[in-house]
Amino acid sequence: MSYSNDNKTLFENFRDIGLQKFLAPAALVILYIFFGLFGRNFFSYSTLINILDSSYYIGFIAIGVTFVIITGGIDLSVGTVMMCAAIIGGTAYKSWGWPMWLSLILILIIATAFGFFNGIMVSRLNLPPFIATLGTMMISMGVGSIVSNVRSATFPTRSNADGWFKSIFKHINEDGASFPTGALVLLVVTLLAWLILTRTKMGRYIFAIGSNKEAARLSGVNVRKWEMMAYVVSGFLAGIGGIAFAAVYTTVMPAQGQGFELYAIAGAVIGGTSLSGGVGSVFGTLIGVYIMSVLRTGLPSMDLQAHYQTFFTGVVVIGAVLLDIYRNKKASQVKIPAKSDLYRSEMTEKIKSLKNSLQGADSPESESIKAEIAAARKEMNEVYKKLKEEEKKLKQGLAED
Repeated sequence: MSYSNDNKTLFENFRDIGLQKFLAPAALVILYIFFGLFGRNFFSYSTLINILDSSYYIGFIAIGVTFVIITGGIDLSVGTVMMCAAIIGGTAYKSWGWPMWLSLILILIIATAFGFFNGIMVSRLNLPPFIATLGTMMISMGVGSIVSNVRSATFPTRSNADGWFKSIFKHINEDGASFPTGALVLLVVTLLAWLILTRTKMGRYIFAIGSNKEAARLSGVNVRKWEMMAYVVSGFLAGIGGIAFAAVYTTVMPAQGQGFELYAIAGAVIGGTSLSGGVGSVFGTLIGVYIMSVLRTGLPSMDLQAHYQTFFTGVVVIGAVLLDIYRNKKASQVKIPAKSDLYRSEMTEKIKSLKNSLQGADSPESESIKAEIAAARKEMNEVYKKLKEEEKKLKQGLAED
């Protein structure tokens, strides 16, 4: 049973609802200002470009992971799947003589196939998502190494005619100035993902599965189908992430994607997606990804070595999980209204009922009802104030104890 309090203050409403929505954006702004004040050249345009460049590929896989986490699952394979697909695509171009456009399509197909494989294991074979995707993480890492013979895959440079796809994610003018077009691509993908989650049957079913899988099944939802589709989306977006990585960094190496899944999952959780499922926002995930990107770029600007960066990143990941636990705990709490609020609610209903009776009453009776309404209001104010004072004294007494 749940209760609602119609007499919350503006601060209480902000604390309960607004705080969760504005916490991630506020953290992003605070982190950016902090590194700008204490870091080296952090407010420069080149640093901003670096932040955006390092967020594209993480952003794509984080959005895909958001779909999976909302269903109550997890995908630990997105980082290595992204790099495996990119390595195979680069090998197809460089060693097998494939045209670039076909190599890019191959990247998407391979990543989507891994997502489908994850979906089959979780939805059809009923393997725990953690175990299934952990296995896929190792398989994809091995496949990438086998195909490339444990060598890096190099994509064409921007000056090469086959490097046309790089301008999709990073446009460079003739004078050398760059514009982060990838940020626009990531925003468009985020918008499309938002439309899918909020405006389509697939989105409704994904949220329903995450909220209560058994209830969704009893309601006629094909749980296996839509759970698998979430992993397919995650795989497809990992493919887009692989293309984005190749566009920005050119060289792709085996096992390079290890750890990317932690950034993606942390970004999703920081943005408000619950690890228990049923709750999530892709725009929140996007903010979370930028927080992780600012952190990765800002720590080196303060001359902190790599092991310090790893340490602080781990702290953020743990903090994101603790934040998710806190949110779930708050959401599960049943708020029992105070005695004063119950009394005020009852008297408000009584006065409302008297006002309704007043509409059809004749003149003598209406005067009597008006007097009764006035007496009820006076009584309500006096008794409510008295009950509030008693509750305040009780709280003070408990605090002293």
